Amino acid sequence: MARYPYHLVDVFTEQRFGGNPLAVFLDAERIPEALYQPIAKELNLSETTFVLPSADTANHFRVRIFTTGFELPMAGHPTVGTAYVLARTGRFDAARAGGVLRFEEGVGLVPVTVEPGDAAPGLITMQQPLPTFGETFADRAAVAATLSLEPGDLLPDAPVQVVSCGVPFWFVGLRGLAAIRRLRVRSDLWERHFGASSSQMLFAFTLETEHPQARVHSRMIGIDLGGMEDPATGSANGPLGCYLVHHGLVPAAPQVALVSEQGIEIGRPSFLHITIHTQGADITGVHVGGRCVPMGEGVLEL
Repeated sequence: MARYPYHLVDVFTEQRFGGNPLAVFLDAERIPEALYQPIAKELNLSETTFVLPSADTANHFRVRIFTTGFELPMAGHPTVGTAYVLARTGRFDAARAGGVLRFEEGVGLVPVTVEPGDAAPGLITMQQPLPTFGETFADRAAVAATLSLEPGDLLPDAPVQVVSCGVPFWFVGLRGLAAIRRLRVRSDLWERHFGASSSQMLFAFTLETEHPQARVHSRMIGIDLGGMEDPATGSANGPLGCYLVHHGLVPAAPQVALVSEQGIEIGRPSFLHITIHTQGADITGVHVGGRCVPMGEGVLEL
């Protein structure tokens, strides 16, 4: 019987039981590949990561990311949380490497910047692929009904659109906190209107926030995950920032920095730092970061 240790960390938060929990298995080349998916299902977290040697010696590690049901090509909180664990355990020396950790993920190279802290790593920021702006959905009454809302709850002049920085999400802007708190996805109407679309994940947002440091309040519902709500979705907040800049919902600037609050409705408050770089009308850089809190360690005996 082999023993496989793992680290448990809460990501995109500065408090225990906030953010998005993650299990990280270092030295995953010791674990039979066929066990990756069963292990993720057993731990029953939104994601579990397995850290492997990089294929290219110019990079630091290969990271594979699994939900309870399938492997992801890229995800935000697993990338940030894995970088935190590697830095905290001394597997990555941020000072010696210039603070940039190079991950190989399913989408390709993912650079991650690790800021040093007093006793633990500080802010950790991942670079995401540049955005692609996909399909739109024009029937706003149908969108509102699908979300158990009224058409007047939708944010004016904000198209319902798929945007991706590696993972596609439907973005729907709402007028305020009252609307986003009432949001309930009707699976029958979602299947009718969005069942054949390129994304089965809904990201709703409003520019009214609960915390003064936040610029946008967010919720992510995974329709293909049984309607599960995610407390902190790094892979969605990158395209969220791109959507806000592209559609003029935040002031234009060569560098737009904002904080997204997420997970509040499900009792796991999260804060994601988004930075969008632009050159004229073009988006030239997408970065999403946050802080992490260690929650403990464990061992699987298999």
